[in-house]
Amino acid sequence: AGAQIFSDGGLNYLGSEGLIHAQSILAVLGFQAVLMGGAEAYRATNTTSDISYPGGSFDPMGMADDPEQFAVLKVKEIK
Repeated sequence: AGAQIFSDGGLNYLGSEGLIHAQSILAVLGFQAVLMGGAEAYRATNTTSDISYPGGSFDPMGMADDPEQFAVLKVKEIK
């Protein structure tokens, strides 16, 4: 799919010209930089809430509940 943007017709997402028709890699990269740059700038400057890290730490199985076991797991992760 990445090479199709360099072809004469450009890249049609989901096979539809009306949806998104990308013809310029520079336009796609510029749009990506603006969107991601704006989101990251907002996250970096927003220090008054926890929105910068939604959901908190990733521990779905509760393995870090015990501090001693958590210390062991941190060492195992590095090794």
